[in-house]
Amino acid sequence: MSRTPARTPLSAATSLVAAALVLSACSQPAPEAATDTAAPADGAAAHAFSAGINADDFAARVETLASDEFEGRAPGSAGETRTLDYLKTQFEAMGLKPGNGDSWFQEVPMVETTADESTVLKLDVKGEPRELAFGSDMVIGTRTGQPEVKIDASELVFVGYGVNAPEQGWNDYAGVDVKGKTVVMFVNDPGFHAKDASLFEGKRMTYYGRWTYKYEEAARQGAAAAIIIHDTEGASYGWDVVKNSWSGAQFDLRAADDPEPRLPAQGWITGDVARTLMADLGQDLDALYVAANKKGFKAIPLDATLSLDLKSTIAEKESKNVVAMLPGSTRPDEAVVYMAHWDHLGNHSDAGGHEGHGKDAGSGGEDHIYNGAVDNATGVAGIMEIAEAFAAQEPAPERSLLFLAVTLEESGLLGSKYYVAHPAIPLDKTVAVVNLDAMPVIGKARDMTVVGFGSSELEDILKTHADAQGRSLVAEATPQDGFYFRSDHFNFAKAGVPALYAKGGDDLLEGGTEAGHAAQLDYRDNRYHKPADEFSADWKLDGVVQDLEALYSVGRDLAGGDRWPNWYEGNAFRAANDKLKQSRSE
Repeated sequence: MSRTPARTPLSAATSLVAAALVLSACSQPAPEAATDTAAPADGAAAHAFSAGINADDFAARVETLASDEFEGRAPGSAGETRTLDYLKTQFEAMGLKPGNGDSWFQEVPMVETTADESTVLKLDVKGEPRELAFGSDMVIGTRTGQPEVKIDASELVFVGYGVNAPEQGWNDYAGVDVKGKTVVMFVNDPGFHAKDASLFEGKRMTYYGRWTYKYEEAARQGAAAAIIIHDTEGASYGWDVVKNSWSGAQFDLRAADDPEPRLPAQGWITGDVARTLMADLGQDLDALYVAANKKGFKAIPLDATLSLDLKSTIAEKESKNVVAMLPGSTRPDEAVVYMAHWDHLGNHSDAGGHEGHGKDAGSGGEDHIYNGAVDNATGVAGIMEIAEAFAAQEPAPERSLLFLAVTLEESGLLGSKYYVAHPAIPLDKTVAVVNLDAMPVIGKARDMTVVGFGSSELEDILKTHADAQGRSLVAEATPQDGFYFRSDHFNFAKAGVPALYAKGGDDLLEGGTEAGHAAQLDYRDNRYHKPADEFSADWKLDGVVQDLEALYSVGRDLAGGDRWPNWYEGNAFRAANDKLKQSRSE
């Protein structure tokens, strides 16, 4: 996705601080001020960019990327073209070079699938017909690339959390054959709803809790379809997010480029629909939560069938990752990567989701453009600010810096997945990855959130610079939401490359943790994956500048030295990193 929240959401409600701050805690000189003359894309106000990390520059870049002219930055749209042109122009003006051979771009082949939203999911419940409507009751889609998927009278089976984890001694599919059947399951991990810390990692979501895993496992089991029961606490977002994210065009890698198995059909139903359905089948949803959270749970065949005639518009297209390089002065074959996803949900004003104007004709019309200001124009603006700092740095970095703006994050981390399979810099020569996604715009904090805290030695480097800022490193406030698995660094992590995903924390200088948590909830409930995620001149940006300084400093240390950080002992990704290390030594 990710079609679901991919980051720890934070938002803003105070005034913009427009002062350039000096890079702090640097053992090397800070970049000297300079000016580039890159022209912004059409519709953007002219702005002279300074070479340091600067609140005004950051704001101008976010405002441009999140403007209506960029149409919500949907892959395959006119908004993509504007975004790519803007990023290339900006990176080129900084003095960076094309990072993918002689190209600024990496083509990512994709399949665009737009489901017919008049599709009805037909159930036979103990002989009684029932129809579920797209959007209000359910969402459904296919990743097969087929224009029509038919499922006829597929038997329903409730499979708990849909988890097969041998190392945990847990298999929700034990003793049941689901080939050709439709599996129904809860979101999140065993142990989550029961608040049982002895199951999996307690409230901290593992990859088994992610909807992507659940569909993959159902496909491995041979199911015809998989349906996840939505609940706001378990998913960490409301039904509107599911509905908005799964409507309109959906994007995938081509099946040939994706090693993971795919289902004919997959989707969600609301909690209310699930409760009524289970009651009509003689099951109590609350009792099922209890049963599914006990070791030895056995799947429950349900006296119901599912039928579906899903028609979709299919188009093979391509999107692009942006790859910009600052070559290292002495070891250009080794690189530190800064990354952010440039894509968002686009324009939903027509059936294709990409064309037309943001609002209905006349003033006060409904806004259809999902501008994605926080998610993730802030991250893209952040890597541009850091790129400018490196381009002006004296002495120049010894290792290369690669700035990677990837596509298709909102569709399941697909752009980064493709890059990891086709890297511009070999993964065994990739020192580390620093990911910027949904940067907080709510002012300075006393802490800095490390998503997946306790993972890698990159945290030791970050701690040095956070300490110099008078800040502490903390884990994300809601580890049960699984943010670690919901942003693009995860694809690098699975391949063994140490990855850092960090941003400003919740303990704000103005208002403390109460204000920070309130801002998180406000963004999640009112703007996340909604047209209201727009740039605001009321953002308070002194905190995000401080975050960018700390993250720049991590890369500066790595690019100026010869250290190869690793995952901490016992981390699941350390073995993959050891293989990269072995490859470097051969």
